Amino acid sequence: QVQLVESGGGSVQSGGSLRLSCTASGFAPDYMMDYYAIGWFRQAPGKEREGVSCIANSHDLYWYSDSVKGRFTISRDDAKNTVYLQMNNLKPEDTAVYYCAADLFFSVSRCNSQGQDMEHWGKGTLVTVSS
Repeated sequence: QVQLVESGGGSVQSGGSLRLSCTASGFAPDYMMDYYAIGWFRQAPGKEREGVSCIANSHDLYWYSDSVKGRFTISRDDAKNTVYLQMNNLKPEDTAVYYCAADLFFSVSRCNSQGQDMEHWGKGTLVTVSS
């Protein structure tokens, strides 16, 4: 059973930075983490969940939402079974619960969505940005 655990959330002032981590475990021997595309999604209070960024298993395909492009950077360290989301120049509108999700398939449509096609999910970590 694949398990994803997010960490690194917290409270920060506008313009600050945070780095989120998504650590995975429980992969089947034939499908270790390096087979999986990983996405970050977020849900702000009263809003629908939205895609933030995704990285393919090949490391060379990325997607970012327009709202975070140029401020957030996704990366992965498969040796540590961890995907990171470096968030710089945070804005109050970035306040949300951030979730990571894993799926064997990477596509922009899967990322640029509420993540309904992503197979495995973490429980989320809260990011609060104050003005």
